[in-house]
Amino acid sequence: MLSLTRIVFSVNPFYDIMLPMDANIVRQKFLDFEVSKGHKIISPAPLVLEGDPTTLFTGSGMQPLLPYLLGKTHPEGTRLCDSQPSLRLQDIEDVGDPRHTTVFEMLGNWSLGDYFKEEQIRNFFEFLVSEIGLDPHRIYVTCFIGNDKYGIPRDNEAAAIWQKVFEEAGIEAKIVEIGSAKDGDKRGIRPGERIFFYDDHENWWSRGGGCETTPIGDPCGPDSEVFYDFGEDKQDVEKYGLAHPASDGARFMEIGNQVFMQYRRNEDGSFSELEQKNVDFGAGLERITAASIDSFDVFKISLMKPIIDKLEEISHKSYDNNTDEMRVIADHIRGAYLLAAQGLVPSNKTQGYAMRRLLRRAILRALDLGISDNFLAEIVPIVSEIYRDLPDSILTHREVALDVMLREENAFRKTLNRGLKELHKLSGQSKQGSSGTGSARPVVTGEPPLATSTKGRPSVVASTRNASVSSARLLRRSVVTSGAPRGACSRLSGYDLFKLQDTYGFPMELSVEECYREGIDLSPDYIKEFEQALKEQRERSQTASKGMFKGGLEDHGEQTIKYHTATHLLLAALQKHVSPDIVQKGSNTTAERLRFDFNLDHKMTDEEKKLVEDQVNEWIAADLPVVHDEYNKEYARDTLKAHGQFWDKYPENLTVYTIGDFDHPISREVCGGPHVEHTGVIGKFHIKKEESSSAGVRRIKAVLE
Repeated sequence: MLSLTRIVFSVNPFYDIMLPMDANIVRQKFLDFEVSKGHKIISPAPLVLEGDPTTLFTGSGMQPLLPYLLGKTHPEGTRLCDSQPSLRLQDIEDVGDPRHTTVFEMLGNWSLGDYFKEEQIRNFFEFLVSEIGLDPHRIYVTCFIGNDKYGIPRDNEAAAIWQKVFEEAGIEAKIVEIGSAKDGDKRGIRPGERIFFYDDHENWWSRGGGCETTPIGDPCGPDSEVFYDFGEDKQDVEKYGLAHPASDGARFMEIGNQVFMQYRRNEDGSFSELEQKNVDFGAGLERITAASIDSFDVFKISLMKPIIDKLEEISHKSYDNNTDEMRVIADHIRGAYLLAAQGLVPSNKTQGYAMRRLLRRAILRALDLGISDNFLAEIVPIVSEIYRDLPDSILTHREVALDVMLREENAFRKTLNRGLKELHKLSGQSKQGSSGTGSARPVVTGEPPLATSTKGRPSVVASTRNASVSSARLLRRSVVTSGAPRGACSRLSGYDLFKLQDTYGFPMELSVEECYREGIDLSPDYIKEFEQALKEQRERSQTASKGMFKGGLEDHGEQTIKYHTATHLLLAALQKHVSPDIVQKGSNTTAERLRFDFNLDHKMTDEEKKLVEDQVNEWIAADLPVVHDEYNKEYARDTLKAHGQFWDKYPENLTVYTIGDFDHPISREVCGGPHVEHTGVIGKFHIKKEESSSAGVRRIKAVLE
């Protein structure tokens, strides 16, 4: 039965309302409220967007709406709303704290040239206070401080509207300039202050980030974020500094963001006002629900608490003493379920690999809790019930989701057992026990769970981005590495760990995990030893393939390197705007121009050439990072989905260049380099000629201006 609490605010009888405790009710209240304000409910997009190679998953509510925010007419009109399930793997390492999740639901509303700041601000405040029952005295807001360099004024309009809204509710609302988040850490807030101006790192929206990196031609604008105050006692001042809305501390939590798209960046880099101004609003369902129950811990809301309860029952451990492990498990299984219920299956490629990663991380954290048997059969039905109200239009495979996840759990247990068996051989232990102080146990057994918690372990960065299970960002935890070996146990070196990874497919991270759990000592220099073994293998491979990756460069001068990087952007733009089947057929790069050959059965149209040229320039203006690393060939091809021409001729280890966000790259290619470190230094890209090279092959000649 739904639990309700009556809250009475003395400032106004308007606030005598029923406070919802269930996320499904919060979602429905939002949609009903928006409909009452003239909005049309639109169907949420699936997590995996068809025909969008630029991203793995839908990562925000506005992502499917971007064409309409850029000017396309929406069939449902100018006032829209939805609740969009979203998945962001870039937050995966932050899961474990009270508020970060990889999967979340974004409540959104949009005005496409209709209402603007006044109506949006008033509507959201009314929803939070009258529909959800939040105490208005605990609501704080931020606005954009302006940018003198680009002539963008301070958003006094939004601040004045907020001040008036607060005053009407009987609340003092002083306006104050903060500047950067670091400035706020030193200054904090003072009595009566409620509206805070921050710089473009906090309160400016564009697809490229701040003002400086806003792409040419893109709409953009200031935003106004809304925060909920959970109390001064929640702020760790020693760790995060003084409390203020943009602090990383736990006192304030962002619950909604109103983007006011009122500018466009011009060709000369300046900004001008848009004739049609849009509103793009998004609020986290999980966070608003957490505020509604006065919990700064989003894992205590109805979307996750039932999972936590079941984990406590299975493990015989408490959430309070094992928060990190249970939060990761609850978050990751939710994400994997939503993907499985939309028809995705675990694999070693793109979205399927991300799903596999979520499941395996959850299983590994379950081991930390002492859950050594398969347990998804007990958890997934709970998740399925939690999301019963999501539409069938996106959860099209609910009935098979459990079977898909159970198959992956069984397969991963086998991988774990195979690797653990070899690890124990190397360490001189049997799988059944040890005379040392470790807890030695097999992975898949029915033995009772461990009695101790793994909380409080120090952190270490594993340098194995090309591990077969995950990148270096996965499972960075440490083991005891000093002192004499304990009991009958031998100390494992980094060379031993490399053998386990290279020969048996058991990644370094898992080996480190198991050594910690089993009390197996590692060499104090195990990371350096692992890296040395990896380096030696790379050198052997490179010797066998010396000269293979010259890449068509006549020299390695600065301008030639810029052109070389531009060819990667050109290929990505051709694949996006002309045909996803396009591959490189040849290239020649000098300090004066690039020449790029590719397969295509027709002459490019003027429209296609402009789309490609504009896209390359947009990516250059976004100043995207360009990084490279060496990977196993199979991992680079099947998991990273790197573009390459001669897989059968490549050595076992090769270099891969990634442009853009690592998890959602613009370009990822096998290449010997060299390249620029960020695209902003390349210059303006211009296609001079597109012509036939040979039958079925076209050639582009382009210059940088």
